[in-house]
Parts: sequence; C-alpha cells; structure tokens
Amino acid sequence: MKILVVDDHPLVRRGIISALSFDEEISDIFETSTVDESLKVIENKKPDLAIVDLYLADADGLEIVSKCKDKNVDTKFMILTSSLRKNDFQRCMEAEVNGYILKEAFAEDIIYAIGVISRGKQFIDPEVIRYQTTVVLENETLNELTPREHDVLEELGKGLSNYEIAQNLYITENTVKKHVSSILLKLDLTHRTQAALLVNGSVKI
Repeated sequence: MKILVVDDHPLVRRGIISALSFDEEISDIFETSTVDESLKVIENKKPDLAIVDLYLADADGLEIVSKCKDKNVDTKFMILTSSLRKNDFQRCMEAEVNGYILKEAFAEDIIYAIGVISRGKQFIDPEVIRYQTTVVLENETLNELTPREHDVLEELGKGLSNYEIAQNLYITENTVKKHVSSILLKLDLTHRTQAALLVNGSVKI
C-alpha cells in the first residue's frame, strides 16, 4: 500500500510518517506540503491513500480531493485535522472523503483507520461523532421526530442497513431512505453513524 501525507508542517508530517513506518502493509510513503505538489505526486505515484490536512498554508485541503475526483483518480482520501467545527465536517462529508480523523488521535488509531478505509469502508473519528452528537442532544431536537422516525432511528442504532430496517419494520427500502434523510435533517446530522451513536449514547427515545 502506498500512502501520501499532505501537511504544511514538517514536524507533523514526520510524526505521521514515523507512525506509519511500523505498518508492514505500507510499502511506500510520500510527503508533500502544497496542493500542486500533492496533485503531481498523486498523478505520478498513484498512492492508494492520501492523508490530507484540511487547512494548508496555501489552500483548502479539500481542493486536492475535488480536483482528483474530477479526474476520477482511484486514490482514497482521509482528512487529518484539529477541527471539530460542524461546517468543516459537513464539507468533508459532502466531498465524500473516505475518512475524517483528528490530529490528536494515537498512531494506532490512524493505522486502524487506514485499515478500515483499505477495506472499502468509511472511517469517522469517534470523537468527532461524539462531539457532533452532543450538540444535537443539547438542542433537544429529538422531539421533532415522528413516531415512525423514532422506530427507524432505533434500528439505525443497531447498525442495520436500509434493507434490514425495511424488513424489520415492514416498509419499503425507499421509505426507509426517506425516513433516514428526514432524521438526519431534523437532527442536524450529516452521517447515519452519528444517528447510531445518538441511540447508543443512552438517549431515551
């Protein structure tokens, strides 16, 4: 596996590279600090995953993601940031990044996240989800849900797919999708994992 580390702080890059060097699955590690450098490395070296700082000195890290997606590049992207701002998280979800992890994460957490992404799944730092969910709870928005949406939310908490939820509640999968979209909108969430955590966080619904 080939990894690109994009960060404008040399010490941060070295720290990440040092952590990744212990993973035997990683064969090559490249490093860049700007958008242009990153695009060139991605084009020439074709890394499997790029770990990108959200805020670079010269630009927004998501610029790299959007330009590569426009070219249908196979590289996957994980955002590494210190930001817990809802807007930053939402922008990254809209950009369909493969991972979002905080810089405060331990080395083993980053390696674990890489493993999750390499298996074709999305990884969101649990601390980010917990923070976003706490904001929802403070706003007491659960009362806005309909009885059926409460049912769907409970099923989301079990980690079930839309198909499985449809089977359990005797409704169509398309109806489930509509309920999930409505739940996320009403609770001001951006990801169904946040909704699942809401249920599993001892929230009485």
